[in-house]
Amino acid sequence: MFGLPLVLTFLLLPQFIAIAQTAPAYRYLRLGNSANVAATPRAGYALMGGGADLDEAFQWLCNRAGGGDLLVLRASGDDAYNPYIQKLCHLNSVATIVLPSKEAAADPFVARTIENASALFLSGGDQSNYVKFWQGTPVQAALNAAIKRGVPIGGTSAGLAVLGEWAYTAQGDKPDDPNLDGKTALADPYGPRITLSHNFLEIPILKGIITDTHFAKRDRMGRMLVFLARLNEPDGKPLPAHTLVIRGIGVEQGAAVLLEPDGKATVVGKGSAYFVDAEHASGLTLERNRPLTYGDFGVLKIAPGKTFNLTTWSGDATQYKLSVKAGKIESTQPGGEVY
Repeated sequence: MFGLPLVLTFLLLPQFIAIAQTAPAYRYLRLGNSANVAATPRAGYALMGGGADLDEAFQWLCNRAGGGDLLVLRASGDDAYNPYIQKLCHLNSVATIVLPSKEAAADPFVARTIENASALFLSGGDQSNYVKFWQGTPVQAALNAAIKRGVPIGGTSAGLAVLGEWAYTAQGDKPDDPNLDGKTALADPYGPRITLSHNFLEIPILKGIITDTHFAKRDRMGRMLVFLARLNEPDGKPLPAHTLVIRGIGVEQGAAVLLEPDGKATVVGKGSAYFVDAEHASGLTLERNRPLTYGDFGVLKIAPGKTFNLTTWSGDATQYKLSVKAGKIESTQPGGEVY
């Protein structure tokens, strides 16, 4: 009586093994129509600072998808964005693809899925995984090809951190540690936790920009100043004349910068955005194992509802200067933030 089931088990075992071996390394979850539609997207970049999802920013991104198919990319997590975006927007479909490894990012299905999307969104999480798993793969190539075609793209938290030409990768001596605070960074601008990467994404209007998130909430102005000092004086030496000066955009939690390809931007949400310029800064102490002394930095703080233009680096802003002396930030803003 027990012989036949046992025989069937052995006969079917190779099939089960084959199925397990061919299971994709990615996860793909979709809501809406199963077939893609032709759409005419409009370029634009939604820079979201993290925290609770901001309806206004997602609606802006969706409106640029031309009624097509929006794709969420993430390295971990689930498809929680699918029902949220589907309810908020009028799209043919919303899908999430989870890419937790180099193997997943190399699957041809993934690149094809990105190519068919008419809007893209990079989830929050840990930006070190985005760089570690996706850089140098067809995912990176497909994302940059989509940007060149004018597909709108947005990112929140870790997703915003990788939108600029330069990015803090959080790949230092403590893996998966994005929460480098300003005080720690200022104490040693060459500390092992300060890791920067270049050209993960190639968004023309964000050329020469490093982006950061949860800005005031998580005390990140200090680390932004360190990033800018490092990038504008690599190896402690000023950049050659006429070299593009690296600037920073820090977006507060609960806020977003909605950026047009021509550089015109509007801040929305419940927090501000900080546009930080190191053009006139110079270093007195930019050395390993010593606190930073560097400045002045120009800061333009843009409140919700106000506008900014990246091409002219001007806007309806609260303006002040910051300088760093022996790892301590000094500000010309009376009664302003204490860093």
